Amino acid sequence: MAGVAEKVVAITGASSGIGEATALHLASRGALLVLGARRAGRLASLAEQVRAAGGQALAVETDVRSAGDVVRLVEAAQTHFGRLDVMFSNAGSMAVSVFDELRTDDWELMVNVNLKGVLNGIAAALPVFRAQGSGQFIHTASTAAYKVVATQAVYAATKTAVKVLTEGLRQEAGPNLRVTLVSPGFTHTEGVGKGGDPETGAALLAQRDAMAMPPSAIARAVAFAIEQPDGVDVGEIVVRPTAQG
Repeated sequence: MAGVAEKVVAITGASSGIGEATALHLASRGALLVLGARRAGRLASLAEQVRAAGGQALAVETDVRSAGDVVRLVEAAQTHFGRLDVMFSNAGSMAVSVFDELRTDDWELMVNVNLKGVLNGIAAALPVFRAQGSGQFIHTASTAAYKVVATQAVYAATKTAVKVLTEGLRQEAGPNLRVTLVSPGFTHTEGVGKGGDPETGAALLAQRDAMAMPPSAIARAVAFAIEQPDGVDVGEIVVRPTAQG
């Protein structure tokens, strides 16, 4: 089933940033959306915005650190739309800091959201895709998976792990499933500089405001991966602002 229209797409981290932009872009092209995030109020507002524009969207409060929450997100797609075509695991944390700060709670948060959250998405959607004989995983990594910089080592480690497990999943997927990694560079989202130590966060915000691309750039990349005809798998897309080294 080529194209975006009528495909059922679950998106985690959908209440802002890349997730929100992707939801709006896919909805404008006729996708049927199941939106997951922790902030129920913002999620409900986004779903209502989609519906007001003539689209279809469900809002399912979801913490990707909880396997049960992600299963409920997938079950909502099956119950309401009868299937799930795309699982876009996009929720993330960028609570970065220097190692000397010893912000171990932030390290754990990034591991649990960035890595465990993706694994929970795989665990929830893979049996559904196998039973259907079709489906696509899309995972958000980062250019941090390709270039490690000071203060971002733990974040980069989680995104490198996502890159590795995505490739492993692709190799095991077989001829009927598709697996795509999308690695954004600096993107203008509220998650940049959020959490972590204040000094590092302030520096990231300054960089973001100086050169970041809009999240709609990533939304278009996700749509490109989804719209390919059956039998065509876009394995990896790296999108960065031209100003980023």
